[in-house]
Amino acid sequence: MPQIGNMQPSQNRQQAKDSVMPLSPVPLHTQIRETLRHYILDGRWPPHTQIPSESQMMSSFGVSRITIRQALGDLQKEGLIFKIIGKGSFVAKPKVFQSLSRLQGFGEAMSPAGYETCSKLLSARETEASPAVAQRFSLKPGSRVFEIQRLRYLNREPISVDVSYFLLDIGRRLVQEDLVTRDIFMILENDYGLDLTHADLQIEAICADEFLARQLGIAEGAPLLRMERMTHAGDTPVDFEFLYYRGDAFQYRLRIDRS
Repeated sequence: MPQIGNMQPSQNRQQAKDSVMPLSPVPLHTQIRETLRHYILDGRWPPHTQIPSESQMMSSFGVSRITIRQALGDLQKEGLIFKIIGKGSFVAKPKVFQSLSRLQGFGEAMSPAGYETCSKLLSARETEASPAVAQRFSLKPGSRVFEIQRLRYLNREPISVDVSYFLLDIGRRLVQEDLVTRDIFMILENDYGLDLTHADLQIEAICADEFLARQLGIAEGAPLLRMERMTHAGDTPVDFEFLYYRGDAFQYRLRIDRS
């Protein structure tokens, strides 16, 4: 395969052209897409590497601009590259994913995949329940709840801000626990004997405000995934959370069966 990232078009043009087969039933843009995908996935082009320009690849592969744009468009749809207007195309950082088919804490889900996780406790306090929080716990407006804010790290990079709410008795106990290295789910189940059974989820896309942007090391207004999750022990609501995940680094996956 051609070393496109390092080549001078005039020097290696024939080598590049040999990497596509004009008479193949596989379209040219598909052949080029697979070549570029190989460079990305085998680590030859690390995340945030600028890939060759459309003109360079036109010359290297000996194809038209529309063919190159089709290949790049496919890679962008897959999330393997991103474009910056006026600067070109760059290799995207691979996204971590978490399945929604099981109710798991962050560390519980990430550790089996080989990721290092930890948390930074941002705040832990008693506060007046907002209307949304009061409704989830079936409390009267103005009732007191316990709020815990944590910054979650994946392989030592900030990936999410978790804002969790609990009834006072549980919250006051949790703040005494090791919330840096342990998942709250594990504490609730193993230490407090609660049987977490299910959660109600709602996911939406939002823009990072100044606080979230500062904590996550991203630009204000950058895209985030916000999950609203109410976890139950039997029929009793236990843990209500707003989870804010970096849109450039995280995705959820869900299998849906048609019965």
